[in-house]
Amino acid sequence: MATKKGFKGSSRSKRKAKRKKIEIKKKEFSYRGLSLEELQKLSIEELMPLLPSRIRRTLKRGFTEKQDKLLRDIENAKSGDPIKTHCRDMVILPSFADHIVTVYNGKEFQRVHIEPNMIGHYLGEFALTRKKVAHTGPGVGATRSSKYMPLK
Repeated sequence: MATKKGFKGSSRSKRKAKRKKIEIKKKEFSYRGLSLEELQKLSIEELMPLLPSRIRRTLKRGFTEKQDKLLRDIENAKSGDPIKTHCRDMVILPSFADHIVTVYNGKEFQRVHIEPNMIGHYLGEFALTRKKVAHTGPGVGATRSSKYMPLK
């Protein structure tokens, strides 16, 4: 291939070099304009206006004994220790961030790593109680006509 005088490299190599220079910055977490550190400094009363209405109503009623115990356990726990709970109706607060909570789903405890973007949700939302239905062939008492399965 013939090259032009003064031309160094193709436009593709220039684009590659340009991409290398651009550093991808990880987007910093913010909830309604506040960082995680600022949210963790707020009391529950100061946090309530930032949360959705359903969560505000739940917090306004106060915590049950089980929820209080879970709050104390999370405050006392280290970041890597899993905390077992049956309390699916507990609202995830900023103090829960970077903790591991194992939530009971009716059969077993499911491990939930709490991330900052889960703030304002319930713990039960992350431990599903129902499995996906997997249909198979007809059962034992099926009639002759319903036993027909196409060969697809």
